[in-house]
Amino acid sequence: MMTKSDNKAGGTSRRNSAARRPTISDVSQLAGVSRMTVSRVISDPELVLPATRERVNKAIADLGYVPDRAAGSLSSRRTGFIALILPTLTNANFAAVAHGLTEVLREADYHLLIAYTEYDMAEEERQLRNLLARRPEAIVLTGAVHQRALSRLLIAADIPIIEIADLPQRPIEHAIGFSNYQVGRTAARFLLNRGFRKIGAVGGSNVGEVIDHRGEERMRGFEEELELAGVSADRVLRHGQAPVSYSHGAMAMSELLRLAPDVEAVFAVSDLSAVGVVMECQRRGIRIPEDISVIGFGDFEIGKELNPALTTIHVDFSALGRRTGQMILDLLTNGERDTTHIVDVGLRIVERDSVGRWS
Repeated sequence: MMTKSDNKAGGTSRRNSAARRPTISDVSQLAGVSRMTVSRVISDPELVLPATRERVNKAIADLGYVPDRAAGSLSSRRTGFIALILPTLTNANFAAVAHGLTEVLREADYHLLIAYTEYDMAEEERQLRNLLARRPEAIVLTGAVHQRALSRLLIAADIPIIEIADLPQRPIEHAIGFSNYQVGRTAARFLLNRGFRKIGAVGGSNVGEVIDHRGEERMRGFEEELELAGVSADRVLRHGQAPVSYSHGAMAMSELLRLAPDVEAVFAVSDLSAVGVVMECQRRGIRIPEDISVIGFGDFEIGKELNPALTTIHVDFSALGRRTGQMILDLLTNGERDTTHIVDVGLRIVERDSVGRWS
């Protein structure tokens, strides 16, 4: 008969057994092969006979064994991780970058470690330190403006570094993206060519600890293109803190209408803000585009469904992610890092109904 104490002891033993993580020794014992054979099945399966490979894989599945990559990387630089630092996770275009990057890396058995900064440069450095502790084989980060301490950390890491979604003149190592400055100039030229002269823009503030530097480059390009055309940039408004949103666009447009009620056309630094701009105008009975025209940036899906549909500037962020992934694989495979690679993925206007012509 089992006593109460026996029952307790037996229960504890079973819990401990169930909770213990399976080891490579457990797999080798169940499959009836050496530990080295198990390692070969995991790392170089083509070197193992099919029948043996099948037996080992069945043991792995039966035990629920997960290889310890960290332990395996102690004797080599291969961890299988690529680090990606984004400013936010709520932006669909950054999600497209991560998706495109994953598509390419997955085929080579690499996996993403993702961190986000909410446009805070101090947080970017903190997240980088956390990621470096996990020994990624390459680092992808957004933009071209970083704290000096972060740049030193990146250089000291001695792994491929790729800056994305911008085109820095002097990248830390490599860059894939587009000119945010040219986004702003393109938007301004488009509105000027449509006959507008009382032209405004809405973006986030360019002061403080939290700044969308890429968005500020768009605003700067927009202002300078207006000034080159002899058109006042007084209606360019920096309002609120990054990241921008629908609410940001609505509040900024409300303020712009207060300051410049004669505005004829507006560039929003992001489609997210542009949607808020359109909504605020419609709440006030201002017709789009008959009274005010609106152009955004990013080509978000909601812009296509808006009424009227939003004119915007398109960048293929999914392709940007794929190009980044391929560059990483090339750098890790070839080991050639002396040459700086800068890739411009380009941009284009998508004309829809939210911009008319001024007569």
